[in-house]
Amino acid sequence: MKREREASERGRAVFFDRDGVVNKVILRDGKPFSPRTLEELVLTAGIRETVSILRRKGYKAILISNQPEVARGRITRDTLDQMMQRIHQEVALDDIFICLHDDDDRCVCRKPKPGMILEASRKWKIDLRASYVIGDTWKDMEAGKAVGCKTILLDAVYNRDVRSDFRVTSLAEAAGIILE
Repeated sequence: MKREREASERGRAVFFDRDGVVNKVILRDGKPFSPRTLEELVLTAGIRETVSILRRKGYKAILISNQPEVARGRITRDTLDQMMQRIHQEVALDDIFICLHDDDDRCVCRKPKPGMILEASRKWKIDLRASYVIGDTWKDMEAGKAVGCKTILLDAVYNRDVRSDFRVTSLAEAAGIILE
């Protein structure tokens, strides 16, 4: 009985990847990359509306993002902080979790590991089985699957072979699946 009550008291969330979901990726030689300047940071069509609708329906909107470009020296921490501040000002997210590590660091937060999702779940008391991950790469999908979230892949030319619970062409379509 106590476990059932605790589960019913837990909230739901939608975990949004940053590059390719919240903002557009920069394609270089057909591969997706994070924006490296404020000028390159362009929000994805429909992100504001999608987050707003989902929050009104009781979902926490949480950004989870690998940002190894800082560790690789391709972007400064100050520039990343300015980007994140701009996203936070323009999109009504409940929280933001960033992993600054590179692959060699073997941290628990870097997707495909689910560390950021687990940290957010503890902080916000989230029922992960009632939650979703929206991403554009296999790493996003694997992080979500690892903790029992439903996964939604935002279709792109660079992710045709990625498996997910759902594949969508827009954030509006993703919101529709979540709210069904």
